[in-house]
Formats: sequence, C-alpha cells, structure tokens
Amino acid sequence: MPADLRVSNRSWEALLTAHAALMRRFQAESIWHDHHLTMREYDVLYTLSKCPNGEAGMREVRENVLLSQPALSRMVDRLVTRGLIGRHTDDHDGRAVRLSLTEQGAELQRTLGRAHARSVDREMRVLSREERLELERIARKLAG
Repeated sequence: MPADLRVSNRSWEALLTAHAALMRRFQAESIWHDHHLTMREYDVLYTLSKCPNGEAGMREVRENVLLSQPALSRMVDRLVTRGLIGRHTDDHDGRAVRLSLTEQGAELQRTLGRAHARSVDREMRVLSREERLELERIARKLAG
C-alpha cells in the first residue's frame, strides 16, 4: 500500500475513532436523560435554531442531521407531539412541510445547548487553543 494511501486511511480512521469516543461521552451525560431528549432529537432542535426565524423545510433539516428521511419523519412526529416543534404547510409549495421551533422547543434547545457547549469545551481542552483553531480549519476544509 502506498505511503500516502496509508496516511489518508489512518487519519480518516483516527477522525472517526475520535468522533465515536466523544459522542459516547456526550451521550452518557445526564443532561439528555434529565430532559428526556436524545442527542439526535437535540440535533434537530439545534438545526432549526440556526435557521432564519427558527424555521426550515424537511429537506433542509435532513441535510444537516445524520438521519434517513423515514427516521427524520418519525422523529419530527415525536417532537411535534411533545410540543417542541411546529409543522405547517409551506406557503410557496403546498406539498412541502415547514418545521419551526416552538417557544418550548427554543427554550429547551438553549438550555441544553449551553450545557452541551460546556461539555464540548471540556473535551476539546485536551487540545491547545492553536490546535483547536487548526482542527476547525481542517474540518471546514474537509467539509468543502
């Protein structure tokens, strides 16, 4: 195997291993259990919070979360039932669905977001500030 091919694959494996280890630690934290929300459900709330007016179409949400269309639809149903997001027909395309944070959903996202941000900071502090900036630069470059 050529050296560059090995380096590429080792670095990819290291990235995936780090992601899996961090996600396990984050998921084990009590903030998710205390609020009866999974990290994947939070991801939907977070995605909506970043959208203009806290609103997006299903396609926009799906592009930002790691869920299949059927899984996202089921999750949206659960979040609507819990009163965390609202669902309505798109004014421009009657076949499309728009999702938005409810007041309760926005408050929960902010509460969990602050706690999760502290957890992320705690875990990332194994890197120096310069390393964190470099990691951000590299990740953005990989994301395209």
